[in-house]
Amino acid sequence: MKLYCATTNPGKLREFRLAAGLGMEIEPLDLQGVPAPDETGDTFEANAAQKALYYARLAPGPLFAEDSGLEVSALGGAPGIYSARYAGPGQNDEANNDLLLRNLANAADRRARYICAIALVVEGVVQAHFRGEMEGEILTQRRGAGGFGYDPLFYYPSFGQTLAEVPTERTLGVSHRRRALDQLFAWLRSAPKF
Repeated sequence: MKLYCATTNPGKLREFRLAAGLGMEIEPLDLQGVPAPDETGDTFEANAAQKALYYARLAPGPLFAEDSGLEVSALGGAPGIYSARYAGPGQNDEANNDLLLRNLANAADRRARYICAIALVVEGVVQAHFRGEMEGEILTQRRGAGGFGYDPLFYYPSFGQTLAEVPTERTLGVSHRRRALDQLFAWLRSAPKF
């Protein structure tokens, strides 16, 4: 089965394809020159649905889009849906991580979780939502050179390391995105064929 996805992030596309397994082909849309939609939802699910509906008009078949981010307990769930633009428009992962460290400078509670919400659209209609989570904590300094986003600060207790310190393939087996993708693929395998 061919499933289209709406992402320009090569790290996410790699995760999608590795998670898909046999019998499932993940095809990214060519989004060159296509302006990104506004993300005006107040939840990851709402933003995933907005993106999926927006990009579905460009896909010749079923399409999924995801919205993901980091929620930190001591910050009341921030950065949340603003994770990618936490430090402001046009900023990068380093700036986002710097701001997170500043905002947690005096925090004793450093619990955090990654969240991924996926929306599947078929023929212009949202068919289903899927959600994955990954629990961890935020360190006081970066560790590791791999991953992306907040991975250098996100300590995963089961590994005893940050996500930036372990090979990508190891992270993929337990990530929030993988957990949501596994639900999506299981649903597709049991759902009527589109």
